[in-house]
This record gives sequence, structure tokens and C-alpha cells, in this order.
Amino acid sequence: MSALLVTKLSIARGGVPVLEGLSFALEPGRALVLRGPNGIGKTTLLRTLAGLQPPLSGQLDYDPETVAYAGHADGLKAALTVTENLHFWAAVYGRTGIAPALHAMNLEALAGRPAHSLSAGQKRRLGLARLLVTGRPVWVLDEPTVSLDTASVQLFAEAVRAHLAAGGSALMATHIDLGLAEAAILDLTPYRATLPPTGGSTGHPGAFDEAFA
Repeated sequence: MSALLVTKLSIARGGVPVLEGLSFALEPGRALVLRGPNGIGKTTLLRTLAGLQPPLSGQLDYDPETVAYAGHADGLKAALTVTENLHFWAAVYGRTGIAPALHAMNLEALAGRPAHSLSAGQKRRLGLARLLVTGRPVWVLDEPTVSLDTASVQLFAEAVRAHLAAGGSALMATHIDLGLAEAAILDLTPYRATLPPTGGSTGHPGAFDEAFA
């Protein structure tokens, strides 16, 4: 059974259609990486799947309660320490225990530091550590490696790999090759919405080009 199934999805940004006729399945234990030029609608697609905006049309088959979303914002409370931030998010999702998340994102030495005192890369690592305390199996990630150095990108890739090995799945927009054999590529270019002179949208079937990295 698919963790997330999308059928003939059409979405818009600011009222203007950006993608249409999009269909794909995300299976447990697999990752799917979105590709396409800037502005094609990767962020809009991820926000739609995270439940932050409605689609124009199409069908989404998944349980929203299984999804953990990480967007461009790190979602941190500046006055709280690293530990307090993770405890806060764990409580939001009805979970306990943050030690594995601290270890996975190399935050143990920063555990008592307030979030406002962290560097951009450290804040991003803490923002990604939130995923590990949610307990949710489907990760929806928008450019998760922004502000990360090479070592931190590797930490994140290892966290994703462990998540997939445990039966989780991940859908992400990233230009970084994470070296995940479990990852397939979804090129959104064939699904770009076309606008006739009247401003309406015309559908086209597109094609799901899956190539394993």
C-alpha cells in the first residue's frame, strides 16, 4: 500500500495554475526527489501535500496525520534551548524522547543553547531534528539542506536513510545528491500548466519519469 498516492493533481500559486495532470505514488521505504526549473511549482506541490493549501483538482490518497513537513522556515522558538525546542515539538506530536534526534543531527553539545544564539546551519539542523521527534512516517521536505555544510548534509542523508530503512518515506525538493539508492527522481517539467490566451488551463497527460539515483 502506498504511503502517498497522487492522481491527476492540478495546483496553483497565487491563483495561477503551475502544475496539472500530476500522478505518482510514494511507497514505504522509498524516497522521491522533485526536479524541475525554478518556479515550476515544487514548493507549491509540497505545501499542498502538507495540507497548507487546497489543490485545484485531482485526488490525494494518504492520511494527513502521517505527514511531517519541513519548509523553508526552521519552525524554532528563539527563546527556547535546543532541548526545549525538541521537547516542545515532541509533545505537539504526542511523543517523548529526544536523545536520538540530538545525536542524529549532532546537537548534543548545543543542547543547552537558546535557538536564537545558533548559526544558520545549526538552526537548520535543529529544524530537521524536529522530523525525528514527530514519529510520523512520511517526510515532506522543501530544500532541507539549505545552510548545511558538507558534514551536516551527510548527517541529514544518514537520518533519511535510517528513516527509510525503518519503513518511512520521504518526498523532497533538493538540488543536492544525497546518495540514496532508495531515491527516485520525479521531473515536474512535463506537468507544467499551460495557459491559453484566455488565461484558462489546458490539461495534458504528462509523464512520470522515474530514474533511480
